[in-house]
Amino acid sequence: MTPDNDPRPWQVERSEYIHTLPWFTVRKEAIRMENGGTIPNYFIFEYPDWVNVVAVTTDNQLVLIRQYRHGLAGVHYELCAGVVDPGEDPLVAAQRELLEETGFGGGHWEPLMTLSANPGTHSNLTHAFLATGVELKQAQHLESTEEITVHLVSQERAIAIINSGEMMQSLHLAPLLKYCLNQNS
Repeated sequence: MTPDNDPRPWQVERSEYIHTLPWFTVRKEAIRMENGGTIPNYFIFEYPDWVNVVAVTTDNQLVLIRQYRHGLAGVHYELCAGVVDPGEDPLVAAQRELLEETGFGGGHWEPLMTLSANPGTHSNLTHAFLATGVELKQAQHLESTEEITVHLVSQERAIAIINSGEMMQSLHLAPLLKYCLNQNS
């Protein structure tokens, strides 16, 4: 139930695209708030939806990856993740990404959570899935821009990775933490 005193949606007085590329589209809007306040230059980043996977093998190992991320200029642990192609179902995208990036597939799949990188500025969502009982099905099929190593770790090692700061991506940390919390409850 929504509280009666919730803030009201903002009114868009003007909207224009200032940059459009498939991986980086920016919209600038002039906003009027219910209380009369205005924001003349509010920027929204439009991305396709993203997916990630907490994948657990038949012998209860978590499938993590490591890759270089230029924004932080470092290599960290991550979940398998990727972009939902136009018209693609998020579950299909998640299954495709896991198979391509790690070679693991099969098992039982279920939605784990849906997240926003930043609801103040990003228009897309991240759909996280839990895949249990996955098995190695094939070799990795990486794109020319991907250099990914696959690591099978225990839940205890995953918790140590989280606690040590070896995983930096918040959209990967949240589903992994949810999984670990649910396993220990």
